[in-house]
Amino acid sequence: MEEISIEKLRELPKDTYELIDIRDEGLILYGMIPGAVSIPIDVPESEFSDKINPIPAEKTLIFYCEIGRKSREIDGIPCLEGRKCLSLEGGYVGYIRSGISTDEDCIEKQKKAEESIRKKYHKQLFTPFAKACKTYQLISEGDHIAVCISGGKDSMLMAKLFQEIQRHKKVNFKLTFLVMDPGYNKANRELIESNAKALGIPITIFESDIFDAVDTIEKSPCYLCARMRRGYLYSKAKELGCNKIALGHHYDDVIETILMGMLYGAQVQTMMPKLHSTNFEGMELIRPLYLVRESDICAWRDYNELHFLQCACHFTDTCTTCHEDGTTSSKRLETKKLIAELKKVNPFVEANIFKSVENVNLATVIAYKKDGVKHFFTEDY
Repeated sequence: MEEISIEKLRELPKDTYELIDIRDEGLILYGMIPGAVSIPIDVPESEFSDKINPIPAEKTLIFYCEIGRKSREIDGIPCLEGRKCLSLEGGYVGYIRSGISTDEDCIEKQKKAEESIRKKYHKQLFTPFAKACKTYQLISEGDHIAVCISGGKDSMLMAKLFQEIQRHKKVNFKLTFLVMDPGYNKANRELIESNAKALGIPITIFESDIFDAVDTIEKSPCYLCARMRRGYLYSKAKELGCNKIALGHHYDDVIETILMGMLYGAQVQTMMPKLHSTNFEGMELIRPLYLVRESDICAWRDYNELHFLQCACHFTDTCTTCHEDGTTSSKRLETKKLIAELKKVNPFVEANIFKSVENVNLATVIAYKKDGVKHFFTEDY
């Protein structure tokens, strides 16, 4: 399919084309190009056609995916025959890169983002952030916390929330905003630097060769990459005098992990709000977004017209939703959809999943593990 550049797209009258996002729901969570409509390509052809056909025939259809590869290869779909179709060069990632902020934009963006945390989204974002810090005792007097920033919406918001809670001066602690470059290309690194500058986050960047190390791994490269990333972050944080690292996992990550553990791992476990490092003595990992909903993070991002890369690796389009456990878009999205369907019947299902690991009745558990040792109920029967 013929391509159109982002510069050319901006020159077209908006009533002459329809911009169509063909990515799956998991990727769309991390942002869409303003004005685009979502019509996933990985759906039955009849469903795809039902959404395409109502678009006026005189409009040019401009498709985009994550990096411009899938949209370029669209062909042979009957509903597109006879219609003018183009692929957006560079896809969503290309669009994000084209919007790197100028110095003039930064002051206004930072001001708006901070005011929205204090006012419009205070209840949805700052309140649960502060509650998690208090409930799980995540911040202590004299802490030096490495706020680990991947460049995505979650870690960028976490950095702003840390700045806000530090402004209240109820506890004295230091912050280092740590960014690891595992082998980003120049454009991706520039985007992370630009977003940090626009939001007033003074980042410290260090390099590693993780992407090169996992590039030739065929089995579970995402899992290996995630484990290596955490090790490098612990090591650098400790070198800088930090005693904690903060990661940007939120409430939805927690409940999805609980359910995925049962469905795919045959185990009952959760993503802990804090834990001690087993390999780096004296270091601790904390998750201060533990009670923050992903939908509220997305609302804050969109209100402030911010665009982030969730992942900048060079494996696949779907790697943009990799998590530390190595799971990618498909399993996470499947679990997310399952929870959404269950919520239609029971509006409390998300809270129930979350609370289930707080209400474990050991008298009804067949077996459990502690410190790597499995205990069976017959031991105390």
